[in-house]
Amino acid sequence: MPFIPHTDEDIQKMLGAIGVNSIDELFAEIPNELRSDDGLGNVAEGMSEMEVSRLMKERAEADARTLCFAGAGAYEHHIPAAVWELTTRGEFYSAYTPYQAEASQGTLQLLYEYQTMMSSLTGMDVSNASLYDGGSALAEAVLMAVRANRKSKSRRVLMPRTVHPNYRRVANNIVKNQGIVLEELDYDREGGFIDPDNLPKDPGDFAALIIPQPNFFGVLEEVDALTNWAHEHKALVIAVVNPTSLAILTPPGEWGETGADIACGDGQPLGAPLSSGGPYFGFMCCRDSFVRQMPGRIIGRTTDLDGKEGFALTLQAREQHIRRSKATSNICTNQGLLVTAATIYMSLVGAQGLERVASACHENTLNLLDALADVSGSNKLFNRPLFHEAVIQLELPVEDVMRALSVQGIIGGVSLADDYPELGNAILVCATETKTAADIETFIAALQRIAKRLTANACPVQPKMA
Repeated sequence: MPFIPHTDEDIQKMLGAIGVNSIDELFAEIPNELRSDDGLGNVAEGMSEMEVSRLMKERAEADARTLCFAGAGAYEHHIPAAVWELTTRGEFYSAYTPYQAEASQGTLQLLYEYQTMMSSLTGMDVSNASLYDGGSALAEAVLMAVRANRKSKSRRVLMPRTVHPNYRRVANNIVKNQGIVLEELDYDREGGFIDPDNLPKDPGDFAALIIPQPNFFGVLEEVDALTNWAHEHKALVIAVVNPTSLAILTPPGEWGETGADIACGDGQPLGAPLSSGGPYFGFMCCRDSFVRQMPGRIIGRTTDLDGKEGFALTLQAREQHIRRSKATSNICTNQGLLVTAATIYMSLVGAQGLERVASACHENTLNLLDALADVSGSNKLFNRPLFHEAVIQLELPVEDVMRALSVQGIIGGVSLADDYPELGNAILVCATETKTAADIETFIAALQRIAKRLTANACPVQPKMA
């Protein structure tokens, strides 16, 4: 990226203009006990432009083209070429937070259109203009629910184990020091879902119930029954959803008798490439009655004194840069560039196109499961309807299988050993619309060869005795 370096002379001129003699003097207000003695510590020395270019090229080449059957919250979808051609135009690419409405009408209009699309997709009344990622969006939804639920004095939030493990960790790290307890609900071992019949008859006072749809296993939860149960106990419902799935599944705003109260998730499926793990963006929608408790910012449409339509930031007083310690949230920025891509993606694909994408994903995953049935020593776990991905149990050690697949350029899924050890040698597999019948055949053939070889190595033939 182009840059303009500051010379020592430039730095001295800038320091002189603000009336200080050195950079150390500029930061003199920082107490000594908060300063690091070793400066930047283990940060390496700077590189030349040529060295940096070579390093980045080597890292890019390390991301070799692979056949990916992994999902678990980040999905390989087809992204029309126009999405990032438009997103990386200077008008969008260099724009940051649109504080100056008179100079940012294009960005503000795009964000307004994004909010409209997300509200429509989730069936909710209002959307904010994005958060960092799915995990932080869930954490913010928990904080919001505790603030907004005036019928509950509790700081308990029920968190199913079927919620993405990373989301659970992020949410806990953010809310635990605010006295909020995330109380885990275990899942049914046969169905891989939260069975409404097993919920406690008297759960006590709790602020909210989190419902993933589909859940981390790809299994569909009984969202209507769970939503009604939570509302019967005067708790709010937080929906954690995959935006692509909403093209064919009932949106959170229509769950149960009155719908979910807050919906959140990760927007990565909407036009963001995998990119070795990010950046992605989080989304959040809610009922109109809770809009003042929503973190982040909302773009509003208005008219000026001459009656001309325009757009502006609204309800900013909830943000850190306005209210400081009294802010609703410390997340006072957004993932604007990723939201730009998502808005263009949804505009290009359209409602019918997104439905076709979701249907193709589901069909490919079912085809993958049918093919896996022919692999010796593998079987599908959970007997419930699913979307997008599924859990497969192997007889062989998962790490050995994954390592062998990786050597052949195949990402064979995500191991569940660390987060769900009770499932044994289990992996989460996914096949999006990008996978062809030939891709699935390649995966199955490789898996069969690996299973045969590993089985032979594990059980060597004993020589016959003379």
